[in-house]
Amino acid sequence: MVTKALIPAAGLGTRFLPASKAIPKELFPIVDKPSIQYIVEEIVASGIRDIILITGRGKSAIKDHFDTSYELEDLLDKQGKKDVLETVRKISHMANIISVRQKAPRGLGHAILCGRPVIGNEPFAVLLPDDLIDQEIPCTKQMIDLFEKHQGAMIAVTKVAKENTHLYGIIDAKEVGERVYRIKNMVEKPPPGTAPSNLAIIGRYILPPEIFPILEKLPPGRGGEIQITDGLVELAKRAPVYAFEFPGYRYDAGDKFGFLQANIMYALKDPDLAPRLRRLLKEIS
Repeated sequence: MVTKALIPAAGLGTRFLPASKAIPKELFPIVDKPSIQYIVEEIVASGIRDIILITGRGKSAIKDHFDTSYELEDLLDKQGKKDVLETVRKISHMANIISVRQKAPRGLGHAILCGRPVIGNEPFAVLLPDDLIDQEIPCTKQMIDLFEKHQGAMIAVTKVAKENTHLYGIIDAKEVGERVYRIKNMVEKPPPGTAPSNLAIIGRYILPPEIFPILEKLPPGRGGEIQITDGLVELAKRAPVYAFEFPGYRYDAGDKFGFLQANIMYALKDPDLAPRLRRLLKEIS
């Protein structure tokens, strides 16, 4: 059973400077909620309550967001703002969040390894806070079900344009079921024209505990960092590793255009904002 999820949130957010100089980019709002709250909500909707948050220096505000705010709650209560009060209280009771510090930015593989003392010897989910996936059945829930069915690590993938494959980790795989692939190899950001497919790895993983000793011994890879892709390539030599081509829409909230796109698309789902936003978009176009 997958009962724990890990969110790596120690990045510096350099693509959003100067806005991210003092405010963690994971707290940038998508309409009226921080982007990382959408990730936590997906985890909870997938049946997981224990969340390991991997943070770095200057990221304490993320923990504060999911903590109780006595002063704010007391003020909202005295002002009679019951609906807002309930929304705020719900955030702090949503999940059991455990914070672990990544002392140096040594890559995603190292961030995942930092969670080993809390996760222990059991499978776990990893969700990258930049990747927002909008679909009726949570992507993580579907991946957990497939993990339990196939008994192998599960990675989320989506098709990208061939001219953009150099921006992603790309899999070489054989289709073994509906939207499910058995991975033969993975390449992190292959040079243009060399990608084995156009199936790109997206920030959702269900991993077995066997990944930890592999990451522990893994030498630094691309960029001098411990890459999770390299660890999964090694894992695939020892056990089955699968990919799931998820349905639904994915927005890269760690990219300026993707962040704007996510705000627009989620706002169009808000019954109060959608009519005015549609009028604005029509005027602009």
